[in-house]
Order: sequence, then structure tokens, then C-alpha cells
Amino acid sequence: MSVADHLLRRSVWIVGGDGWAYDIGYGGLDHVLASGRDVNVLVLDTEVYSNTGGQSSKATPLGAIAKFAAAGKRTARKDLALQAIAYGNVYVAQIALGANPQHTLLALREAEAYPGPSLLIAYSHCIAHGFDLRYGMRQQRLATASGYWPLFRFNPAMRSAGERPFRLDSPRPTIALREYVYQELRYRALAQRDPQAAQTLLAQAEQVVREKYLQYERLASRGGDRFHPAGTPP
Repeated sequence: MSVADHLLRRSVWIVGGDGWAYDIGYGGLDHVLASGRDVNVLVLDTEVYSNTGGQSSKATPLGAIAKFAAAGKRTARKDLALQAIAYGNVYVAQIALGANPQHTLLALREAEAYPGPSLLIAYSHCIAHGFDLRYGMRQQRLATASGYWPLFRFNPAMRSAGERPFRLDSPRPTIALREYVYQELRYRALAQRDPQAAQTLLAQAEQVVREKYLQYERLASRGGDRFHPAGTPP
């Protein structure tokens, strides 16, 4: 009886932002994902260092303005999800509550049930994006509808059921990327200051979104079966 409280299954969650997960804490995050332990990680991805004033991070998208990227970020954001999927035995999901709440709930429940490391990357609107946050859920829907933030799940447990582990859960883009990005000051400000540079970066961003979505489609067609834990047969 003296140790009864310790005989429960513990649900362990680590919650942090993109500045930590993509940048300054990535080494620790990678160590946790590689450990094989039953630990769940939820990344609240605001795409900037929100707590310290909105500096650019590796999660900041191409063309967006942030501190230290006043002329618009010139490189695409880091794909943390694909890096984690490459382990083959990590549950990974990209979610957006405003785009599909049922998908968000499903991913959270699957991550909790998975007996290994889990990583959930959640689109998180932020005041640094430069719009009225009353419309945050709408902006999340636009992010997914434009193809910028596709929803997907990679569940290694599906292999034991004879199913493919990777599922692309959002449809192909239904709106142009500009309909999403120009709702936010972090994109509009550059268009007002330097229209030519903004147009160039928007075209590059559109290409990145197309190529990334096609990459996920190809992965979905194979079910993610090219990612297997070391030492296990495909």
C-alpha cells in the first residue's frame, strides 16, 4: 500500500514553443525522440521567438518579417516533422485546431496511446503575426486550405495492423497562398515597403508550398513505409 500511488501508468508530456523545439532546445528534443521512451511532446508553433519579442526562428516561414529578418526571411522553414518521421518509430502529427478540431483530438489520443515517443506540432497563432487574434481559428483554416500547413499523422503502430503508417489528412490546396499570408502584417508590411521583393518571395513561397505538399503526397502514397526503425525489415 505504501507504493500503490507509483503503480499507475504515467502520462508524460513536454510542452514548448518552436524557438525551443526547432532551435535552442533541438538537441535535447532529438535526444528524447531517439530514446524510444514513452514521452509525448507538444510543440506550440508560433513561427517566431514569441516570448522574447518576435525574433526569427528556424520555424519562421519564407517571406515573413520578424526581428532579425526585417526584409523578409529568405529561407524556408525547417521541417521538424519529417526529421522526426525519419526515425521510423516516432509518432508524428501536424495539427491545427482551427482547421480540423476532430483531427487534432484524434492525433492527441493516438499520441497518448502510442507506446513510444510522440511529437505533435500545433499551429499556434500569435500577436507577432500581426492580425486581430479574434480571427485566429479562421487564420488556421486558411493556413491549411492554402496548403501551407497540411494536416497529417505518422503512426508506426499501424504497421502491426497491416496498414500504412503515414496519413495525409487534409486535401489539396483550395485557395491561393496569398489569401492566407496577406491577412497578416508580417507579410503585408514587406509588400507595402518593397513590393517587388515581396512578390519575389511570395512566388518562392508558393513553390515551396507546392513542392512540400507533393512530397507529403508521395509519402502518403507509400504510407511512409520507407521509414523503418534501425534493424527492422521494411
